[in-house]
Amino acid sequence: MIPLILIFVFIQFINLSSQVSITVTPNSISKSGDSVTIQWSGIDSPEKLDWLGIYSPAHSSNKNFIGYFFLSSSPGWESGSGSITLSLVSLRSDYQFRIFHWPETEVNKKHMDHDNNPLPGTKHLLAESDRVGFEPGQGPEQVRLALTGKKGEMRVMFVTHDGKESSVKYGLTLENMDRVASTRVERYEMEDLCDSPANESIGWRDPGFIHDGVMINLQKGKRYHYQVGNDSGGWSTTYSFVSPNEDSSETIAFLFGDMGTATPYSTFFRTQDESISTVKWISRDIEALGDKPALISHIGDISYARGYSWLWDNFFYQIEPVASKVAYHVCIGNHEYDWPLQPWKPDWANGIYGKDGGGECGVPYSLRFHMPGNSSEPTGTRAPSTRNLYYSFDMGVVHFVYFSTETNFLKGSKQYEFLKHDLESVDRNRTPFVVVQGHRPMYTTSYESRDAPLRDRMLEHLEPLLVNNNVTLAFWGHVHRYERFCPLSNFTCGNLGMNKEEWKAYPVHLVIGMAGQDWQPIWQPRPDHLTDPIFPQPVRSLYRGGEFGYVRLVANKDMLTLSYVGNHDGEVHDVVEIMASGQVLNGIVTPDGVAGRDKVESTSSWYLMGVGVLVLGAFIGYIFGFVLRSRKDAALGNRWTQVKSDEA
Repeated sequence: MIPLILIFVFIQFINLSSQVSITVTPNSISKSGDSVTIQWSGIDSPEKLDWLGIYSPAHSSNKNFIGYFFLSSSPGWESGSGSITLSLVSLRSDYQFRIFHWPETEVNKKHMDHDNNPLPGTKHLLAESDRVGFEPGQGPEQVRLALTGKKGEMRVMFVTHDGKESSVKYGLTLENMDRVASTRVERYEMEDLCDSPANESIGWRDPGFIHDGVMINLQKGKRYHYQVGNDSGGWSTTYSFVSPNEDSSETIAFLFGDMGTATPYSTFFRTQDESISTVKWISRDIEALGDKPALISHIGDISYARGYSWLWDNFFYQIEPVASKVAYHVCIGNHEYDWPLQPWKPDWANGIYGKDGGGECGVPYSLRFHMPGNSSEPTGTRAPSTRNLYYSFDMGVVHFVYFSTETNFLKGSKQYEFLKHDLESVDRNRTPFVVVQGHRPMYTTSYESRDAPLRDRMLEHLEPLLVNNNVTLAFWGHVHRYERFCPLSNFTCGNLGMNKEEWKAYPVHLVIGMAGQDWQPIWQPRPDHLTDPIFPQPVRSLYRGGEFGYVRLVANKDMLTLSYVGNHDGEVHDVVEIMASGQVLNGIVTPDGVAGRDKVESTSSWYLMGVGVLVLGAFIGYIFGFVLRSRKDAALGNRWTQVKSDEA
């Protein structure tokens, strides 16, 4: 016989849930980024952990939410009523919202989120909303550009829900987009992914159909307007870009790693709120360029989806304002690829390559991007081969090289042979500057001991290629800070003064993984004080910054200027200038061993002046707010969080 007390509790719960109502307005929205307002009422005796679940598709089971809010985040929640407004990103399916009662007595300490907080329980459903859908015929989304490596071309990729034949219309004027490029279509299925959560219902969502087209026969350095889509499904808004000019004597690029994406709700992993500021300031810089072509370079740990598919959709929605205007280039990081059975995992790397990819095994990365070249490695599963591993191209006066730290780079590998041949073949008269990029750093003074065996082998196998071929810059991510080194070879600074006889043109290494992710190792500590966050800065490390941001590269035939832009104010916080000869003009190590750290002005005065006008004008409100926030942060003091061993 069921105890009477349980029957009483059950009846009370039925009465409680029958009183709760939830409404959503509007119930139909046109495009990603549009907002809905969810209102609820009638919750008797609400508790602090009662929560609102976000579901897409609407028929998902209770445990397969994509995000959640605690109702206590709404003012006046104690009354049992409240509202939340949030923007939605199209997952090519409808949404539904559900309210759950979650008493503290049912918190499961084994079911935790990324910050070690328990994930909500779904035992007590109180109410569910009507469905919210996206209006048909609005055209594709997630539009982004990339160079093909061929003259007069620009690639454009986008996503549709049905995969129907789509095209790219483009031309030199808005009124005459009379040229048409067809697209090819790819997609992947849950069975193509290698591990959980990517290949389970909790992480999988239909990725849609990925379209890939190439605009050809572009005139050099001209602004083109374009649309993507078809007549039945609709056409996108009209975008524009400035076509590449291989004869240009100037190169402009924005570079960073480890950005991720921000979501307007909590989910299974912490998302990267600072990525909003990174995109905002880069968008400002692109607007300041006028009709100058530029490049964005994102060197690994791209969306931090880690098997939760909707975060890829959120990422591409977030970067579309910049990726639809300039070429967006990437290289692979551990959070796009690593999984337990990956094909290349030598004994010395067992502690390095793990589950960081969330079971994606490089599949979303490989199909959602299409970089120049045809590099690939088989996955050893039914999944398609991993692509976009290593490639290079010229842009103006810079030769850009990308490679993979997650797959074999040792002597004798295909990747090593590519790098060797590529670096030995650069025409330095045409491109006097060579920039190499990979995810995990060859040099860092952060306390990142797990990757030490990998760094040792990069120093052994790859550093001679960089040094012997006079590579100008080597960019790395993975460590979520900014750090600039002196020109380095085997931990030795090659720049010992301004006289020609006293310096060597070694590569300048920079760690630039500060674009959004905030799980961060401390700087290498004192051996006898392992919890101290700041280690006396080695001479080879000329500048270390803990602020989120990105770097801006501006180069002409004679000089390359690199600026570190901070997200809290959009201002430059470090500058290094490098001559085509390899000589570093500032931030050098002097003969007495003192590292120069004085901030210098960039020689690209036209650029900084243009940015300054925008900052003082349209963004004056933003800057004032960021300054106030930075002062508040300074008053609270710096607070570093030691990274988990598998979260770099």
